[in-house]
Amino acid sequence: MSSIMENVGKKRSRPRRSFTAQFKAEIVELCQRGDRTIRQVSQDFDLTETAVREWVKQAELDSGARTDGLTSDERDELAQLRRENRRLREDVDILKRATAFFAKETR
Repeated sequence: MSSIMENVGKKRSRPRRSFTAQFKAEIVELCQRGDRTIRQVSQDFDLTETAVREWVKQAELDSGARTDGLTSDERDELAQLRRENRRLREDVDILKRATAFFAKETR
């Protein structure tokens, strides 16, 4: 009986899938036409409603219809700047350790 109760509240996690930009654009277009809701589109294509909503939101940001978030270009730039910032911090840390090492050697 306890094994039945353990499985009642748990949903099976679905494997992570990736989709092409073209597929996402087609799904967004279907949602924006207005003849079907986001929920209907997501169910028809076996997608999570949350993912489809995010795709629609991102498309609206990219087109300028919304201004409450970052466009795809801005997201890409932010990710690139964060990578560069992390690399520069690592470089500074290495230089600090090298400076301390050589300062000890010269004493």
